[in-house]
Amino acid sequence: MNVVIIEDEKLAVEKLESMLLETDSRIRVIARLGSVKESVSWLMQHSADLIFLDIQLSDGISFSIFDQVAVTTPVIFTTAYDQYAIKAFQLNSISYLLKPIRKSELEESLRKLNSLKSAFTIDFDALLSQLKGEGTAAYKKRFLIQIGEKIKKIETAEVAYFYVMEKGTYLRTFTGNNLPLDTSLDKLELQLDPACFFRINRKYLVNMEAIVQMTAWSRSRIKLELKPPADHEFDSIVSVDRSAEFRNWLNG
Repeated sequence: MNVVIIEDEKLAVEKLESMLLETDSRIRVIARLGSVKESVSWLMQHSADLIFLDIQLSDGISFSIFDQVAVTTPVIFTTAYDQYAIKAFQLNSISYLLKPIRKSELEESLRKLNSLKSAFTIDFDALLSQLKGEGTAAYKKRFLIQIGEKIKKIETAEVAYFYVMEKGTYLRTFTGNNLPLDTSLDKLELQLDPACFFRINRKYLVNMEAIVQMTAWSRSRIKLELKPPADHEFDSIVSVDRSAEFRNWLNG
């Protein structure tokens, strides 16, 4: 198993690496990263089977790493944070190791990881919101999209709609730019402000500001005229099972 340790304290890195090798000699620590910047750069080019992640790094809170690069790798937190932070991790089904790390707890975390059949899904925006003590939900404000060596920043407010095409997920801005996303509409639904975005069918998730006109359609459905227009006119029809909820959404 290839492991990455993201931690800015050298002694903590050495101790964790030593315990990992004692626990399982097949584990390989392939990277030791000490900052948000260094971690983002590495993760854009590489992958691993497991990440050990400290929360507070030399240049900021480590959750910001995941605002800049898409990571599906399971994460085990190594934290000296108080019980409030730990409670947030438990609510989101995230494994953690409280510093100083005990070997028995490390072994249990690895056993838990090996028993899982799928990777963790982690809402880092929600975690960061809870750590700040905010009472309201934190919705995604922007997307960082890498195309070749270029990284483009798109504010959520610039997106007219998200859509699926040939098994890929894309966003279309109000200016008509189409950009690929490394995620699904199901996950986007959870990340976006429901007051602004609505999933009209299995292919389209639309911004209310992109709706120019609506027409009553067969079987109580609603056909939307979007700006910019959808690629195919039937793509922007609100499905039967979502029509009632869509009307309620529009009514606020």
